[in-house]
Amino acid sequence: MIKEDKKIITKIKELKKKHNAIILAHNYQLPEVQDIADFRGDSLELSRIAAKTEAGVIVFCGVYFMAETASILSPDKMVIMPDVSAGCPMASMMSAQDLRKLKAEHPGAVAVGYVNTSAAVKAELDYCCTSTNAVAVINALKDKKEIIFIPDKYLADYVSKKSGRKLISWHGFCPTHVKILPEDLKREKKFHPRAKVMVHPECLAAVVSLADVVLSTSQMAKYVKDDPAKEFIIGTESGLLYRLKQDNPDKEFYSASERAVCPNMKRTTQEKVLWALEELKDEVRVSDQIRIKARLAIDRMLEII
Repeated sequence: MIKEDKKIITKIKELKKKHNAIILAHNYQLPEVQDIADFRGDSLELSRIAAKTEAGVIVFCGVYFMAETASILSPDKMVIMPDVSAGCPMASMMSAQDLRKLKAEHPGAVAVGYVNTSAAVKAELDYCCTSTNAVAVINALKDKKEIIFIPDKYLADYVSKKSGRKLISWHGFCPTHVKILPEDLKREKKFHPRAKVMVHPECLAAVVSLADVVLSTSQMAKYVKDDPAKEFIIGTESGLLYRLKQDNPDKEFYSASERAVCPNMKRTTQEKVLWALEELKDEVRVSDQIRIKARLAIDRMLEII
């Protein structure tokens, strides 16, 4: 580590103490950002952890909808982003107006939405879900004749196959996960025949069908610790490999595709974290009108799982 980095890290620690702040880093963040985080994990997982702490300031190293979710769960805390321009293309593929129109077309349907949505969209949902619990949420809605599932069409396809339910889906998708192709897995499997293939359910259906296991990032982190296999091919955003190797130095991890990089997730740096703590900005705050409705969809999900 270069001298300048040590100075930045020392200053960040001082400012964290001064402002009673914690740093959250999503699993896809740069290694240098993961290294200074108090907690690493999935977006909702991080927001729930932060809500239970005594911290007054949450520095969310991720994308915008994640900071919004933290604000929804911790309205009494200040949530700031080191780079407020870091957005999620999938979350931007559906607006609250789009969802209202879809609900009007299916008036009897219950609306379930992925956490990868804006706070305004969450406020229009009946239930929220994550890639970890999406199947469980749908399975719990056995008495519902019609279910809208938004915004990711590939996660909807996966959940539909696992639950046996036909879902009314949207045309959203993750531009990073769709870059992972079946030939990528076949190539890596040829190079590493003993490796287990793990992919995220946001991947193409043809990729999911080739996997040994289909898991969210937090599930992957747990799975590789418990599994006896020593080699894994990872079909998700490349940032997760750093955490997996840090937590399991005796195991080997291979990215399914070098194209699986989310540019928005890489916008945050140590310098930006420092600047955010120095100026306590940029703040992300969800209005009470939106927050209360969005919180209801999240709470209904938590009652199920």
